[in-house]
Amino acid sequence: MHKLKVHKGLRKRVRITAKGKVLHKKVNAGHLMSGKNAKRRRRLRKSGLLQGRDAKRVRTALGL
Repeated sequence: MHKLKVHKGLRKRVRITAKGKVLHKKVNAGHLMSGKNAKRRRRLRKSGLLQGRDAKRVRTALGL
C-alpha cells in the first residue's frame, strides 16, 4: 500500500503544537483593517484553535 500524501496547502496554513493541538490564522485579518475596531484587530492577531472533528480531519490530512 502507498504512503499517505501530506496535504501541502493545509500544511502551510496550520501549525501542530507539541501536545497535538491545531492552530490556524484567524479569518478577516488580511486587509481593510481601518474599518474594524481596535479590540477586534487585537483578537484577530492571535491564533485560532481548531477543536473536535475539524482538528481530527486536519491531523488526518497531515498524516498524523
